[in-house]
Amino acid sequence: MLKENDELREVKITPNYLDNPKGSALIETGKTKVICTVMVEESLPPWIENDDEEQHGWLTAKYGMLPGSGESRIRRERRGAKGRTKEIQRLIGRALRAGIDLSKVGPRTLWIDCDVLQADGGTRTASITGAWVALKIAVQKLIDEELLDEDPMNRQIAATSVGIVDGEPILDLCYEHDFNADVDMNVVMDSEGNFIEIQATGEEAVFTRDEHDKLLDLAEKGILELIEAQKEVI
Repeated sequence: MLKENDELREVKITPNYLDNPKGSALIETGKTKVICTVMVEESLPPWIENDDEEQHGWLTAKYGMLPGSGESRIRRERRGAKGRTKEIQRLIGRALRAGIDLSKVGPRTLWIDCDVLQADGGTRTASITGAWVALKIAVQKLIDEELLDEDPMNRQIAATSVGIVDGEPILDLCYEHDFNADVDMNVVMDSEGNFIEIQATGEEAVFTRDEHDKLLDLAEKGILELIEAQKEVI
């Protein structure tokens, strides 16, 4: 079924998809599928642990594409994450840290893992949207287990992609649209309509301020719908 340019692809979020992680969610946006998990480690990275003046919890994110997630086999990154992977991991980490007060987490590390099962565009934005659900579940379990005194989650966060393809602004790009886009943008926002991150690139093209603003409006529309989808499952 074809979607309109201002519509999201079909979105499905399945919470508690796995038993072992403290929190987990499978997110499906169109044909893109990402499993997001949260594991809790009762320790801190040395650079925080050795800082006596400002000890707080930490959140870090990992991202990867499984070998069968694309049309041709994707090699595992056995010698450390490559440039694209590192950039996506940092984006996911920054986005989620904007939604949690780490001073309330205690001396522990929250490990976010986003593994792409099937890729058809928008894997990084789907990872952020799904990982927020998994993180919310994990934090609630820590509260229920009386390991946290108060809820550190302070913002609901989601993300989507937008772009200009053949002169038309499009929401939630699939791979074909992403590949052919003149302008590609990833947007992260919270439930109050605040921007957390905007990544915009002219793919051998340029774009105007007016086009930029139209893309942001389109992204905001999609993200508010994703936030409602998150609310339905938590």
